[in-house]
Amino acid sequence: MNKLIQWVDERLPVVDAFERHMSKYYAPKNFNVWYVFGVLSMLVLVNQLLTGIWLTMMYTPTAEGAFASVEYIMRDVEYGWLLRYMHSTGASMFFLVVYLHMFRGLMYGSYQKPRELIWIFGMAIYLILMAEAFMGYVLPWGQMSYWGAQVIINLFSAIPGIGEDLALWIRGDYLISGATLNRFFALHVVALPIVLLGLVVLHILALHEVGSNNPDGIDIKKNKDADGKPKDGIPFHPYYTVHDLVPIAVFLAVFAIVVFYFPEMGGYFIEKPNFQEADPLQTPDHIAPVWYFTPFYAMLRAITFNLFGLSSQFWGVIVMGAAIAILFVLPWLDRSPVRSMRYKGWFSRGALALFAVSFVMLGYLGAEPATPIKTMLAQIGTAIYFGYFILMPFYTRMESTKPVPERVTTK
Repeated sequence: MNKLIQWVDERLPVVDAFERHMSKYYAPKNFNVWYVFGVLSMLVLVNQLLTGIWLTMMYTPTAEGAFASVEYIMRDVEYGWLLRYMHSTGASMFFLVVYLHMFRGLMYGSYQKPRELIWIFGMAIYLILMAEAFMGYVLPWGQMSYWGAQVIINLFSAIPGIGEDLALWIRGDYLISGATLNRFFALHVVALPIVLLGLVVLHILALHEVGSNNPDGIDIKKNKDADGKPKDGIPFHPYYTVHDLVPIAVFLAVFAIVVFYFPEMGGYFIEKPNFQEADPLQTPDHIAPVWYFTPFYAMLRAITFNLFGLSSQFWGVIVMGAAIAILFVLPWLDRSPVRSMRYKGWFSRGALALFAVSFVMLGYLGAEPATPIKTMLAQIGTAIYFGYFILMPFYTRMESTKPVPERVTTK
């Protein structure tokens, strides 16, 4: 076995790669529970890839056969219901752990120098993940799949000049049809997963090049012992690979409970209308996206006024796109001399808390039918969301911060 490993390693540096990224990669010793969501997102990604492969073997990407093939998977295929629910629940769990992973980055300043590229790759992953989820959501060809796609794609038609042609190009037809379903299927199972996997690799490579952040926001590479090893670091393997088995086990237990007992999660994971075949002649009473898109959908609906001769729908699309685009420039908005929220001032802490509350509120409002009061609340939430980023260069520079210790703390 040793000779085989040596023979392979001479031709492909497997051992060297393992040592560089696992056994000799030193991570800060003060990781807390917020640092498990990166590993959990990798776990869910594997689940989505494996269950997705099996589902494509029995799925028919045509307008005539898509819904029936999903019913066939659920009713007649051995454990097909389990594969389908693992995949649909996995999509929601993916966004849940990614949102928590992003929130941890906001708390501990994981986007600040020298980790700007890590953050940009992460945001690119998030963007591709949204596209992947949207196209996968259309594939069951239920009522909400069809009309959700109709609403989202029609938003592009609000763009002056090129809108109608752009919407036509996305649909591949004058209406949502089998051509739309077929191209969404191809993108969902081939193109976007390839891009997603490539971005995940780049995200990890960039992380391991500059090193992991920690709750104190201290660069452990600046304090090394005589052997050149960080004094405040421990090898990722075996310490964190074994340590992460506990949260993985807890996560899998929760995942199993949801899959076996609450796979639809009261209509938040799979809406009731999606158990009815798509009918272009019958619009559902209330059209809303899945919960992980609802904050941005609420921002879209919050824009109810025309401006500069352009429709409210156009400005809603601009606001929705800007809400994601502004995340990419976050590393250059934060002017604080410290990274971690532990040592930032009360203004930064209050702003982050208010931002989190507004995002959750927008998520709730986006799933509810629009009313004047809810629209007003969505407008307030949208203002808070953008205010957090736009005002960041000012309050992070002006506020007083706490002194950062020279060594990481374990509290």
